[in-house]
Amino acid sequence: MVLSKKNVTLGLQHLFAMFGATVLVPALTGLNPAVALFSAGIGTIIFHLVTKGKVPVFLGSSFAFIGGIAYAVNSFGIAQAGGGIIAAGFIYLIISSLVYFVGVERIRSFVPPVVTGPIIMVIGLMLSPVAMLYVQGAGETLKTGSELVISWLVALFVLVVIIAIMIFTKGFFKLVPILIGIASGYLLCLLLDIFNVTGSTPLINTQPIKDAGWFSFKAIFEGNFFTLPVFNWSVIAVLAPIAIVTFMEHIGDITTNGAVVGKDFFKDPGLHRTLAGDGLATMFAGLVGGPANTTYSENTGVLAVTKMYDPVVLRIAACFAIILSMIGKLGAVLQTIPGPVMGGVSIVLFGMIASIGMRTISEADLDFTHSRNLIIVALILVVGIGLSGGIAITSNLTLSGLFLAALVGILTNKILPKEL
Repeated sequence: MVLSKKNVTLGLQHLFAMFGATVLVPALTGLNPAVALFSAGIGTIIFHLVTKGKVPVFLGSSFAFIGGIAYAVNSFGIAQAGGGIIAAGFIYLIISSLVYFVGVERIRSFVPPVVTGPIIMVIGLMLSPVAMLYVQGAGETLKTGSELVISWLVALFVLVVIIAIMIFTKGFFKLVPILIGIASGYLLCLLLDIFNVTGSTPLINTQPIKDAGWFSFKAIFEGNFFTLPVFNWSVIAVLAPIAIVTFMEHIGDITTNGAVVGKDFFKDPGLHRTLAGDGLATMFAGLVGGPANTTYSENTGVLAVTKMYDPVVLRIAACFAIILSMIGKLGAVLQTIPGPVMGGVSIVLFGMIASIGMRTISEADLDFTHSRNLIIVALILVVGIGLSGGIAITSNLTLSGLFLAALVGILTNKILPKEL
């Protein structure tokens, strides 16, 4: 691992991009955010070991498991939830073995560019409302009036800073536009709070920083860490099938990552290895009391923005996640990054992913005078975006819009005649 100043800074940038979403999952499910960071860091390293260090991926907390984990923790406890998460990871390993024996070319025949292109677009477009929620808030925290105006001004400021750095700078600065955008937005929010521009509601709540201890090492290793998992069939029945849903999402994420980097990760190191990496990382998370792990679109967006694809940088980010899980003050600082700042960043990151999908379609030279191509792309986009909230099968299992879009795309590609 090359620990140059440039790589360390790039690793920090990836950490900042994934932090908010990764700690949100444990916050919603009753798990320990510090443990989630720790398991994400270790899980990412496990993934890189399994994939021969070739895939620039960061693994973080999976949103697909939120409902199931929350149910398991509230109804049975963390140990039983851990057992269910381990079972889900084992399902990944079974699917990985099937992919290996079936062959990557047969798998690829199910996901040609007419399917993968719009799926990548769906990933970016499905996430776009998240950027708006960062800026505008939701529910009881929905911003209005002058508060909303200031929030949008901050987000636009961050957006302009990032775009300006991407277009007008050269050298090292061009590699860290996200980091500079976040730092600039945070500083602007501090100044607005100092001059009391926002009134009674500050943009940055500094109380978590004051309350946090310098070291949370002890807190990580007590309570729910290394609690021996308990395998409860009721919990396994809820959590294990989710792996089938996330398998489809995994195909979309690895396809997106490969499209950004310009490499075929299905072939080298192989889809079976990326699946196994996800599965083993998820099993580790279940063992230590963390949420299931998955590839992160935020980090893929950073790759697209910076055009720096060295997997070493992602491994450095993983090490930072492990360290951060044990330093309370630093974690608290990242937790206080204002929503408008992350909103401005997310507009770029998620938009980049959607653009990669358009590039995939363009480079495949698809003929849209053929009704077949139009139908496949149209169905994927409408199902994926229209059902972005997913379909709740039970109170604990929701089929994501991405899964449904991928399923529709794969089926229509196989069913519709080629000459249509």
